Amino acid sequence: MKVQNKILLHACCAICSAYPITYLKDMGYEVVVYFYNPNIYPESEYQKRLEAERILCKALGCELIEGEYEPDAFYKAAKGLENEPEKGKRCDKCFELRLLKTAQIAKQLGIKEFTTSIVISPHKNFAKISEIGQKISPDFKPIDFKKKDGFLKTNKISRELGLYRQNYCGCEFSMFVIK
Repeated sequence: MKVQNKILLHACCAICSAYPITYLKDMGYEVVVYFYNPNIYPESEYQKRLEAERILCKALGCELIEGEYEPDAFYKAAKGLENEPEKGKRCDKCFELRLLKTAQIAKQLGIKEFTTSIVISPHKNFAKISEIGQKISPDFKPIDFKKKDGFLKTNKISRELGLYRQNYCGCEFSMFVIK
């Protein structure tokens, strides 16, 4: 299959990005994965998720760009929203922070389009995240990876590769919410 062009995929974790990588490759894209998640707490959890992303990208043959671990950026974005419920305004700010940084990296690399694997989770609102991405940049490509059993497919790929599986979204405020 001929590669159309590159796309930058923001990866929240290896499990969520497994199927999106294969889906985008099937669409003809050369996928570059960007792991930027300053929200993940604690740092040991961040390192487990990053290592799983490394394993996935190696197995699927795509480039991985590792963003900096900047928890202070997340806390600044979430300031005053610590008691918001999961899926509330704090999460919106977190998505905005990560997608804004992804847009900046895409521009620096000369990659025209970018998207995110966050939307594959059944716990995340595709329309809301897409709206945030499109507000940040017209280069955001909203793709609902949940469609056509995407969540089941991503879990199958991650199980086959033995990838680390987390049991909460990422930030310390979500640690006891999603099980």
